[in-house]
Amino acid sequence: MLRTNYSSNLSDEQWQLIRRYLPKPSRRGRPRIDRRWVLDAILYFVRPGCQWRMLPADFPCWSTVYGIFRSWVRSGLWETIHNRLREQVRQAVGKKKRPSVAILDSQSVRTAEGGLERGYDGAKQITGRKRHIAVDTLGLIVALVVHGAYWQDQDGACFLLMKLRRVCPRLKVLFADSAYGRKELPEWVGETFGWILQVVLRPVGIKKFVVLPKRWIVERTFAWLARYRRHSRDYERTPESSEAVTYIAMINLMSKRLAKIKS
Repeated sequence: MLRTNYSSNLSDEQWQLIRRYLPKPSRRGRPRIDRRWVLDAILYFVRPGCQWRMLPADFPCWSTVYGIFRSWVRSGLWETIHNRLREQVRQAVGKKKRPSVAILDSQSVRTAEGGLERGYDGAKQITGRKRHIAVDTLGLIVALVVHGAYWQDQDGACFLLMKLRRVCPRLKVLFADSAYGRKELPEWVGETFGWILQVVLRPVGIKKFVVLPKRWIVERTFAWLARYRRHSRDYERTPESSEAVTYIAMINLMSKRLAKIKS
């Protein structure tokens, strides 16, 4: 079948960066579908934000693409690819593989009907989930947790921090907004992890928009994710699938950046 060159498709350079992390084909059974073709279909699903059943006909059958997507969610492959590419981007700009500084923030988003782990965020007046992320000074995601919007930032941060400890042993300092200063969270972070949680406050008496030190970095990351229309709401049934969609968006972004650096 003749394949359409959609703008969301991987370039040759991106494909070479990603293919090394994919599972090797089995010698048994039917010949498997070209994984680059499958990845192009998944990126089309994430970037324009269509439904699985509405994938164009020149991609593999939507149920096959979805099955591969789900199997890689269960195996943790999306997170693995994401973390390896992040390490490469950091090294390409002269930084160590793992950061010593992270910036925290969350984003409440509405969910579609149904789905697991959803709730009401009274502050934002949104029924849905929260994307809780920690990014490095380049704005690359270091840790990600999706949970119900009913969790307050200072409580939901605990899920994120536990994951952050596993993936980032070099961490020393965290920056966050005033919500993370509640319930003695900075003291708990220092006692539990040995990290410094520094709360970045708005200047007193200023109500208009101002760029706050460090915090603008994580806001920029959310802006990057907004370019991928699957993030306009949380359409996924499970938090794990929702996390995978974010990893896929960042994989595309970082592979583009690496391809440009190496060209």
